[in-house]
Amino acid sequence: MSNPKLFLVLVILVTFTFLRSEAWKYEADVSFNMNQNYYSNNWAGEEMASISWAANANLLAEKQLSTKLHNKNTLKLAFGQTHSQYIDPENDKKWDSPDKTTDLIDLESILRFTLGSFVDPFISGRIESQFLDKRVPDDTKMLNPNTITESFGVSRIFFKTETSELSSRLGAALKQYLDARVDETPNDGGIEFITEYKTPLGADNITFNSKLNVYNALYYSESEDLEGTDYEDDWKAPRVNWENIISANITKLISLNLYLQAIYDETYLDADGKSIDELQFKQTLSLGISYKLM
Repeated sequence: MSNPKLFLVLVILVTFTFLRSEAWKYEADVSFNMNQNYYSNNWAGEEMASISWAANANLLAEKQLSTKLHNKNTLKLAFGQTHSQYIDPENDKKWDSPDKTTDLIDLESILRFTLGSFVDPFISGRIESQFLDKRVPDDTKMLNPNTITESFGVSRIFFKTETSELSSRLGAALKQYLDARVDETPNDGGIEFITEYKTPLGADNITFNSKLNVYNALYYSESEDLEGTDYEDDWKAPRVNWENIISANITKLISLNLYLQAIYDETYLDADGKSIDELQFKQTLSLGISYKLM
């Protein structure tokens, strides 16, 4: 097992150890959603049967380790697929291999030095990955690629209650990009700004979570290799990732979730290998079984 994968497994085990400890404050929001439709073989229309499902988990464990040190750990997991039918050359309905609709592993640990001043120093580590890398047909890789971020700087908690919190962080960040499909390990460094906000909306059964991440690289290890190309300066552009989740508990076990994400990142390339210099949007609306622990 490669070092990033071993690191990910170890931190997940540590996080769940925290969740089992009564000394830690913990939250868990787990949901499973599925949509299915079926048509008989003699159905007159052109519709095809399909099955879509998605599983999500948002976990948090935090504790004031001492009067001067606070630790916060968050883990986001998401995976979903869509299975669809198709008509083969013999005019028979067959099930195609599943297409991945969502895939995310996001683990972060923050140590904040609570000195009682206007801002508090912090250090953090984060790893972003996915369960299945299917970029190459017939060559699926697990837990690949990986982005590892180490950051340090200052943070401020503007307000915090049992159900609401607004906080910001500003500091320097170092990123390493590990991909089992390539031999090189590019890295860069720059300035990172993060703001997180959560609050109930109206009744206690509706919650809103928002996270804004803005990163601007000042150094890139592969910049010389990009000189003379159409995207030699793309790594210098700010990268923005804004996530918003609205979760409504209809009953104790049934929930409605709306996920909205906006991304601006010129280092992303489209299917033709060209830089995506436009704002990208993702929206997911799901209804399914959920479990909350607070």
